[in-house]
Amino acid sequence: MKPTAVVTGASRGIGRAVALRMSAAYDIVALARTESELESLAREIQERGGTCRHLAVDLTDPNAVASALTGIEAQVLVNNAGVGVMRPFLELSREDWMRMMHLNVTALADVTRAVLPGMVERRSGHVVMIGSISGRSAYVGGSCYAATKHAVAAFAECLMLEVRDAGVKVSVVNPGSVATSFSSRSDPSWMLAADDVAKAVVEVVNTPPNVLIHSLEVRTLTVPAKKH
Repeated sequence: MKPTAVVTGASRGIGRAVALRMSAAYDIVALARTESELESLAREIQERGGTCRHLAVDLTDPNAVASALTGIEAQVLVNNAGVGVMRPFLELSREDWMRMMHLNVTALADVTRAVLPGMVERRSGHVVMIGSISGRSAYVGGSCYAATKHAVAAFAECLMLEVRDAGVKVSVVNPGSVATSFSSRSDPSWMLAADDVAKAVVEVVNTPPNVLIHSLEVRTLTVPAKKH
């Protein structure tokens, strides 16, 4: 019987790629908002010989999160769901700010709170956060998004120190630019593919029991040509 991996934001982009890659070794529990995209993911995983339970959930609703994850014994949790609105602070609405904070930070904590107690009780498990290189940098238009990713990095490191003696690993994988619907770049050809990040997540999860990769940065080797 395969262990279970919970993946949030699994309907597209990095989350979908992670779910597909991990389905070879794990039974997948896929969470996202869009039922049709989750059904498509489940079919693809089943075609590959895996299993996928898909749950259409608003991750910003703590009661819905708790209800959806009740009774699920996750060996791995991949906190991937997130949103980014890149605008200068004075052009950013409070609604934009709260949307990013709720999903990128608070919902991540709610999902973790739902599955972590079981890991601690079993003294086994791995929580992986999908962060960003924005979590250690600053740039115009990133006042809120970068702040959320700084928060994810801090949360992950504090949590790692709290639960490592209970046999639970906590890691954060920080991609650079990734060619997904999340990006608005007109030419994404130079970017990382979502599957590049998924491979990194699998490598982090597959470390020996006594080894922890806590923070991993994944960048593309190529960069777009500068315009003159």
